Amino acid sequence: MTLYRSYAEELAQLIETGALKSGERLPSLREASRRRNISISTVMKAYHWLEARGLVVANVRSGFTVSTRLSSYPELPVSSRPRARATTVDKSALIFDILASAKSREVVPLGSAFPSPRLFPLQRLYRSLNRSMRHLDPQHTVTDLSPGNAELRRQIALRYHLDGIRIAPEELVITDGAMEALNLCLQAVTRPGNSVVIESPTFYASLQALERLGLRAIEVATHPTDGIDLDALATVLTRHSPAACWVMTNFQNPLGARMPEFKKRQLVDLLARHDVALIEDDVYGELYYGDRRPKPAKAFDKTGHVLHCSSFSKCLAPGYRIGWAAAGRYQETVERLKLSSTLSAALPSQLALADYLQDAAYGTHLSQLRQQLYLQRDRLIDGIQTHFPEGTKLTRPQGGYFLWVEMPKGTDSLELYQQALQENISIAPGALFSARDDFAHCIRVNYGHPDHPGVDEAIARLGKLTAQCRH
Repeated sequence: MTLYRSYAEELAQLIETGALKSGERLPSLREASRRRNISISTVMKAYHWLEARGLVVANVRSGFTVSTRLSSYPELPVSSRPRARATTVDKSALIFDILASAKSREVVPLGSAFPSPRLFPLQRLYRSLNRSMRHLDPQHTVTDLSPGNAELRRQIALRYHLDGIRIAPEELVITDGAMEALNLCLQAVTRPGNSVVIESPTFYASLQALERLGLRAIEVATHPTDGIDLDALATVLTRHSPAACWVMTNFQNPLGARMPEFKKRQLVDLLARHDVALIEDDVYGELYYGDRRPKPAKAFDKTGHVLHCSSFSKCLAPGYRIGWAAAGRYQETVERLKLSSTLSAALPSQLALADYLQDAAYGTHLSQLRQQLYLQRDRLIDGIQTHFPEGTKLTRPQGGYFLWVEMPKGTDSLELYQQALQENISIAPGALFSARDDFAHCIRVNYGHPDHPGVDEAIARLGKLTAQCRH
């Protein structure tokens, strides 16, 4: 990453999160040069890069200002304000019904949890699978039982090291996707009847996991830009003594929130002081739009309290079902739970990914994927802005592929879901993302299908249906 691009990406994030407001003047070339200790030409190149993206405009004899076009973006949704109490979870039936309805190829998959499979290098992965299986040492069928294939764990550990995070290959447990990693970690640190802190709104799979294990949910206020409210969390830790805290720190599903690094550090320190495990779901960490991958909370873990979980399902190989856990002080427990449940992740998938990761193709693929998702994000934001009723609010995530849309009060998102499905459009209604049936006027929209021909028309139709579902 060049110096000018790094500075430009930093400014872009400030603009898109609203820290630099529409019409606000950027520092002059000389002022920025002096403050950042970079050359005037570097500042100029950064400003021109921002101008090319439509984020700033050049004004004759008055420098650069943030584009006024951004002022027409809808407002951000307000932070949630759930009551901090333990809630029994009963969501599986609704979740199963809604997920089943989105499987048809005829449906525009705005409610899907996955990006388009056409975004991934499936042919190259297939070649890696062929090559690795041709040279398979039969002994691997025994030696690669949990914790998993040694070369794959080495490759994953190397990617951590490139991001400045020291995790040894021996600390990793390979799993059947991130969901198994998260479930194993949850089992490792809880017992039936315990309470677990989750974000509000939260990823519905966390609700399913809590329900299955007989755990109770404590929902904590979460900001659509920078994540869980640490003051509210501190109060919950003192009053309720939860067994664990399950958080997505990077590009949270469904909000798209990304916690700043200082806040991740505070989160880790806060939970360590209370001796509460942090289960960190980081499956979207590679899908960032800035100049570098945001560090996970695991980067600030000094006590082993953070159980970091991720996978290749959202960024490289969705059908291969390979995830992992870096479970800190709980690593041995997680490994034993894996052995006693599913024994091992599929060996062909492990070997294929270990082979693929040995060359530079992964970095090129990720760069192209991020660019496609970034452009599609703005495309859907423009569509929602054009077609949805006045008063609609939505997020502007800096990574991932989800928009959280808060429609005017009185809009019934379950009714909208049912009407949209009759027209072969899927959405994810807000009720999926809370144990307490909150967010009835919200939906999650997937913008990870830039190749689907029906997306623009579906957004326009949803806008009309939204007006009809308001009571």
